[in-house]
Amino acid sequence: MNQEKKQDLQEKAREVRIETLKSIGHLGVGHVGGAMSIVEVLTYLYYAEMNVNPQEPRMNDRDRLVLSKGHAGPALYSILAMKGFFPKEWLLTLNQGGTNLPSHCDRNRTPGIDMTTGSLGQGLSAAVGIALATRLNKTDNRVFAIIGDGESQEGQNWEAAMSAAQFKLGRLIAFTDYNKMQIDGMTEDIMDLAALENKWESFGWHAQRIDGHDFEALAEAVKRAKEETDRPSMIVLDTIKGKGCSFAENKLGSHNMPVSADDLKEALAALGEGEN
Repeated sequence: MNQEKKQDLQEKAREVRIETLKSIGHLGVGHVGGAMSIVEVLTYLYYAEMNVNPQEPRMNDRDRLVLSKGHAGPALYSILAMKGFFPKEWLLTLNQGGTNLPSHCDRNRTPGIDMTTGSLGQGLSAAVGIALATRLNKTDNRVFAIIGDGESQEGQNWEAAMSAAQFKLGRLIAFTDYNKMQIDGMTEDIMDLAALENKWESFGWHAQRIDGHDFEALAEAVKRAKEETDRPSMIVLDTIKGKGCSFAENKLGSHNMPVSADDLKEALAALGEGEN
């Protein structure tokens, strides 16, 4: 990845964080931590990898994304708005009456959302089904999925993992947001996921583990994953919950938290809003 592309992605990620914080701050409460930790992977996918078309959100040969940790929807909404799937003004209606941007992703309400999610542990199964369907339809698209580390404790994920390996779904690439915190505490205290990449390997997946905030690492990991044609890929992302948000970064209580006007002002200033 050349320096110009890297800088462009970093700037896009900064903008995503700003827009996400504004939408959550306008509401006054929201899932700050888990939204901020996946900003880089979402930015990379939508600005450097995925074949999508804002003018035709349901085009048949598009790449699909299943955001299994649907509570991180505000970050995805920000990118979709920035890409032109819907007006940016919608972002300030987040989780309010009559909104098209509910707290958790809903494919029937939001242009650009490929799968309704939020019941944790189910998104990967949906992604497996979508990948099987694209094979049957003989389309050349890929299916991407993002799951949380807390939901990785759910048994359904591992049933989906076995199925994806059994059917050799080489066009399925998944990511685990391994920020190591969940709503009730540290993942290692709730249900330890140690050696997570080894677990995926043992289930028949190609597995990698990288810094989830490093665009060069993301690009290289996705490149290697795409070279795997006979098995699905899992890229475990070491991330920081609340990354880039001054009042939430690396704080356990950031899963779903109140955001005051002062909090918002502080965080936006730290992100340099209005400087460019």
